[in-house]
Amino acid sequence: MGKRNVEVFIAGCPMCDETVSLVEELSCDHCSISYYNLNETSKEKAGLEKAKEYGITRVPAVVVDGMLIDCCQQQQRITREELEKAGIGQG
Repeated sequence: MGKRNVEVFIAGCPMCDETVSLVEELSCDHCSISYYNLNETSKEKAGLEKAKEYGITRVPAVVVDGMLIDCCQQQQRITREELEKAGIGQG
């Protein structure tokens, strides 16, 4: 099995910190994780452009293998169950 590409879009808020912790807790050797802090000026432009590509309108948001996970599309809270459903940590 190849690497699962996980992209996490954050802005330094408490909800973002919670999402980062969940992703890190659940990730396995098959997960390649990239973080985009939209408040960091050095990466802001690249992160904002990627966020636009995925249709992200709020953070935190998680993209797995190029697809915005369901709860983010429906603007619901990111939960452990939603991350597992998206394949994070599923070796």
